[in-house]
Amino acid sequence: MKKILSTLSIGSALALSSTVFAVDYSDDIHKNDYKWLQFNLMYAYEELPRDPNSHSGHDYLEMEFGGRSGIFDLYGYIDIFDLTESSTSDKDGKPKMFMKFAPRVSLDAVTGKDLSFGSVQELYFATLFNWGGGTEADFEPNNSFWGIGSDINVPWFGKVGLNFYGHYNITAKDWNGYQISTNWFKPFYTLDNGSFVAYQGYIDYQFGAGSSFQGNSQASHGGVMFNGFYWHSDRYSVGYGFKLYNDVYLIEDTNSFESTGISHYVAATYKF
Repeated sequence: MKKILSTLSIGSALALSSTVFAVDYSDDIHKNDYKWLQFNLMYAYEELPRDPNSHSGHDYLEMEFGGRSGIFDLYGYIDIFDLTESSTSDKDGKPKMFMKFAPRVSLDAVTGKDLSFGSVQELYFATLFNWGGGTEADFEPNNSFWGIGSDINVPWFGKVGLNFYGHYNITAKDWNGYQISTNWFKPFYTLDNGSFVAYQGYIDYQFGAGSSFQGNSQASHGGVMFNGFYWHSDRYSVGYGFKLYNDVYLIEDTNSFESTGISHYVAATYKF
């Protein structure tokens, strides 16, 4: 089980396996430990939010990582944009880095008890942090999310992460609505050599937010859904994914600033 988990990409998802089981920490909280690291060379086209009249497209390098150690479950990545310093990139002259970290603390491991029930396999105190990556120097989606998380068993998908958060804006130092997030990784076709094709993705949906932020109007709800189809071997993966946006980051979609639509991604990965 640990070897499988350590070699599979999840493509910006927190669920590392479709295998479902009630986790037992009664004798050793480290017996389910694992870790993984990979580098993804990617190209994004029409990524939102953006100026609809500008050129759209940029390359970037993503260091993606995750694992488990005792009570801690971790997923994260760091993106470095516009590696080629192209003058036609939509990241030219703009912030070059975005970071996401999603630490969770297993309540099963902390209490030493099996807290699973029904389709819920494990419960967590869940957090999520986003820094940088704004479309302009004065727009950085620096925010944090705090709440309760779970791993659940979903028909066909298997193990799926599901988290519910309150949203705290780091820049404004203010609570502003909620977010529900889910993620999945589902191998659905295995080749004769053991490599496979997976459907992987996530949904982040914000709601219950105020109508303004720092004096500017904003949407009360919005989000993004990523859908990826990737071929995986032990050391490599390649694939295509698309994102569906609706007022992402609670930015209202207007004629001058587009935050609703679809973007496309291609990726080639090396797994350590």
